[in-house]
Amino acid sequence: MPGRMRRAAALGATAKVASNRGQAKGAAAAEQAAAAAAAPPVPPAAPAAPVAAEPTSTGAVDNYDALMKLKGLLDAGVLSQEEFDAEKRKMLGA
Repeated sequence: MPGRMRRAAALGATAKVASNRGQAKGAAAAEQAAAAAAAPPVPPAAPAAPVAAEPTSTGAVDNYDALMKLKGLLDAGVLSQEEFDAEKRKMLGA
């Protein structure tokens, strides 16, 4: 009989621990749900409107875009300073 009592006590203790953990998880989930419901929704960020550049008869906008791409290549190390300067002179006609 003592073996059965120990087994029943162990099962009872295990059931109690499981019950407490279940209650704790349920309380935590309820707390998170309440916090999520109370927090105001974050509006989605509006996409930035691109700045429209007006084309000119000289093609200055095209030159600017091309120079910016070249500068990016220079910064990335793809072009050397000499190559960048040569391409810039070609674009600007100097």
